[in-house]
Amino acid sequence: MTPDSDASSWRRFPILQQPSYPDAGQLADVESRLRALPPLVFAQEINDLENQLGAVAEGRGFLLQGGDCAESFAEFNDDKIRDTFKVLLQMAIVLTFAGRRPVTKIARMAGQFAKPRSAEFEEIDGVTLPSFRGDIVHSADPDTAARVPDPQRMLQAYHQSAATLNLLRAYAQGGMADLHEIHRWNLSFVDSSPARERYLQMSERIADALGFMEVCGITSETAPSIRETQLFTSHEALLLNYEEALTRADGFSGKRYNCSAHFVWLGERTRQLDHAHVEFFRNIDNPVGVKLGPAVAADELLRLLDTLNPDNRAGRLTLITRMGAALPEVLPALIRAVEREGRRVVWSCDPMHGNTVKSSTGYKTRRFDAILLELQHFFDVHAAEGSYPGGIHLEMTGEHVTECTGGAYRISESDLATRYRSSCDPRLNADQVLELAYLIADTLRDRVPQSFVDPTSAEEKA
Repeated sequence: MTPDSDASSWRRFPILQQPSYPDAGQLADVESRLRALPPLVFAQEINDLENQLGAVAEGRGFLLQGGDCAESFAEFNDDKIRDTFKVLLQMAIVLTFAGRRPVTKIARMAGQFAKPRSAEFEEIDGVTLPSFRGDIVHSADPDTAARVPDPQRMLQAYHQSAATLNLLRAYAQGGMADLHEIHRWNLSFVDSSPARERYLQMSERIADALGFMEVCGITSETAPSIRETQLFTSHEALLLNYEEALTRADGFSGKRYNCSAHFVWLGERTRQLDHAHVEFFRNIDNPVGVKLGPAVAADELLRLLDTLNPDNRAGRLTLITRMGAALPEVLPALIRAVEREGRRVVWSCDPMHGNTVKSSTGYKTRRFDAILLELQHFFDVHAAEGSYPGGIHLEMTGEHVTECTGGAYRISESDLATRYRSSCDPRLNADQVLELAYLIADTLRDRVPQSFVDPTSAEEKA
């Protein structure tokens, strides 16, 4: 953050992907009311996350980020929150064991309400409507009046986020994060999976490790780290009126934090250097992410790094690739440019957005094998370049939806209509993301360079 930074300076820049509110006075009133509300997260939590991401940038941790494509007002309930929390922790224990490093868990929850769109309009049942931009903007109902942007929805998004955060903190600290309980959930998944034999060996090894710890006296009763965890929240900071209204200056450090979430990211469609979103991001002190599609050039990326992380803080910036089949051709040059300049970043892979297709039945979907292949390419490229593959970023849910095809249960295109619940993009279901965790666990173990497996320097060993 520069000395003359201003949380509202983005208003002087060109901006994309924003709704056009019909009543400017009503919008200003909602922003004023949001500014008077308490922050959703606080400075120390944000600093804790940056410290953890700093360890990831240095190869001493791994980032797992996942959750809904877009949160819904209508489907807001404790079961949905619990199930997504539960499956994130189930994935984390597998990745922690395989990678031999702590996993930083960031949920796409408690704020992921706005969505960028590739077109201003969409057609539903022969009617042309403004594209749905998320519940924080307007309703998904296929009706012209329902698609008029309503600023009052930002207040509803705030209160739903506050309630979600309250429940997530209770789960994280109240015993639901106990490693023994999580492992029992995973055993249930393994026992019922058609690919049971593939995952059984790792599950047995995790059970042995937990048993050994108990013998050594490390139990839920003696060690808080066994029964508690830290879960951070994130979303794409798209609706800048909302994000600015929840930005606060910390009374102790003077730093300015976007207190709508611990971590926010820039989308592929809003990372223009001379536009409003980059201007807003450079003026907040949260750890932030940037989505990178296949068209990004190395010099453009370095300018983004100069703008968003001029002090080269480890943990400040996460680069989230979303490249689909182009990843093996595009990513190596980007890694080389970043390594050459000595930039300290977290590299994370979003294998979802580059693999969206339209099924023969008319549904948007993603193929499990394509998602897995992009992740494998991500690890392979980093192994070849001697750099560290720091994390994964998934659109997923703890529910048993049928939105992505494939996986051990062999969901087909004809199955999509069975439980297709997403109002935007297709998500991996609970079984699919756990299967993915087990499959990439071997990759994480086998393809991460040895220097990252044991980051202790030779001098420290001596």
